[in-house]
Amino acid sequence: MLLRKATMADVESIRALINNYADQGLMLPKARSAIYENIREYVLAEEAGQVVGVGGLHILWHDLAEVRSLAVAEGVRGKGIGRKIVSALEEEARTLGVTRCFALTYQKDFFSSCGYQLVENKELPQKVWTECINCPKFPDCDEYAMVKEV
Repeated sequence: MLLRKATMADVESIRALINNYADQGLMLPKARSAIYENIREYVLAEEAGQVVGVGGLHILWHDLAEVRSLAVAEGVRGKGIGRKIVSALEEEARTLGVTRCFALTYQKDFFSSCGYQLVENKELPQKVWTECINCPKFPDCDEYAMVKEV
């Protein structure tokens, strides 16, 4: 398995992975335009030339970044791909000097197994919530807020 940064040619694969889970109510959908605008955030897992996993690192402040849009193809789940993507994103955060990562997620157990701690949503800075206005679940967020020092 190869981990690599996403390119423009990967947008449709990224969108398909994320929106497959969004259609199941397991994560929030991503518009094609949002993926293009934030392509530099994404790390991909690739096997035999196929994109099998994706995750993004969204920088919010000098010491805070969000691990988001984490999705692994259904046929290869349980093989550690998600954990490798999260580790790569955390390493990128450390390289940039970011000391804390968080995730807003429905997958509490997975992120807990990666060392993230459950926190109250209000413990995250207000800046975290600026993108929430565009969420279909706003203002009734039902995601778990989880944080890890990196």
